[in-house]
Amino acid sequence: MINMTASIYLDYAATTPMDISVIEKMTDTMRNHYGNASSIHQYGRNSKKLLEHARKTVAEYINALPEEIIFTSGGTESDNTAILMGAHARSDRGRHIITTAVEHEAVLKPLKRLEAEGFEVTYLPVGITGELDFEHFKEAVRQDTILVSIMSVNNEVGTIFPIEKIGAFLSERDILFHTDAVQAFGPLKIDVKKAKIDLLSASAHKIYGPKGVGFLYKRKNIAIPSFMLGGNQERKQRAGTENLPAIVGFEQAVCHMKANRAQFNQHAVNLREQLIYELNHQAINFQINGNLSQQVPHIINLYFPNKLAEQLLIQLDLKQIAVSAGSACTAGSIKPSHVLQSMYGDQSDRLMHSIRVSMGAFTTEKDIKDFVKVLKEIV
Repeated sequence: MINMTASIYLDYAATTPMDISVIEKMTDTMRNHYGNASSIHQYGRNSKKLLEHARKTVAEYINALPEEIIFTSGGTESDNTAILMGAHARSDRGRHIITTAVEHEAVLKPLKRLEAEGFEVTYLPVGITGELDFEHFKEAVRQDTILVSIMSVNNEVGTIFPIEKIGAFLSERDILFHTDAVQAFGPLKIDVKKAKIDLLSASAHKIYGPKGVGFLYKRKNIAIPSFMLGGNQERKQRAGTENLPAIVGFEQAVCHMKANRAQFNQHAVNLREQLIYELNHQAINFQINGNLSQQVPHIINLYFPNKLAEQLLIQLDLKQIAVSAGSACTAGSIKPSHVLQSMYGDQSDRLMHSIRVSMGAFTTEKDIKDFVKVLKEIV
């Protein structure tokens, strides 16, 4: 038996540990900058300076203008705002929306609400590799299509979607284009101008920042009403007092990621190669879900034919190893992964026998070796 003396965290796609520099920045802000950024006195003005500096930093990271960044409580609020408000703002032009069958629930559930209101939604399937057929996408676009919401990177399998091709195609047709970039923001270089994105959602806690803060990029001249009603914060685009410590922490996480992105990605590539090597070396029966050449390096989805994912999660957790069976936001659910369902069909054995392993900056080679040794005992 393997003697585990320390826990192993392999669920970075769900959330990342906060970087120490982020914690320090947030602590200083909570201690010394407690003024409301909407107040006109010096405490408020000092907080406003920090807020606008963070906005500028985040905007530059995606080649946006500062006034195009709306700070929110995270990816879910950003997705909901873009989809619900975007659809309602353009409902006089049509009521057809396009998305994929493998989106995060923060996209799928607002779309279900819109369907109940009379909108028509086309859910594009993905292929066995998890990739979207671009020609199939183009065929789905209609005269009454007003909104397209397609994720940049799938959160369960790690598939990268052709956002730039989609953006270029839609820009010629005046169709609102939203992308959930929560898993892409950080690992991938995003240029909203080059990709012709109208609306983009991102979250801090995927890039070693705090939970409960994110942003919605809204391209200049795109008019959608505010989702949150109340005060006039965020240029009247999002009511509610800004969470300044979290926003400053988000800014620091962006700076940290910008300086270390290439190093982080290479580290993830090395860990993924080591994981595959160790699995083969230990003669474990497994297969990879998706196409590694079209995926971000820190996420790998593994199929184990003879072991239910739920059993794997429990047994690994007892050994202090954390992995996932899909999206963390559906934790506790025993229903099959809708992502794998779209890839392999309703009856595939993979739906209930696959786990997601996601690695990050603090994952070590020893973590990978120990994880595979324990996995060998279990399977």
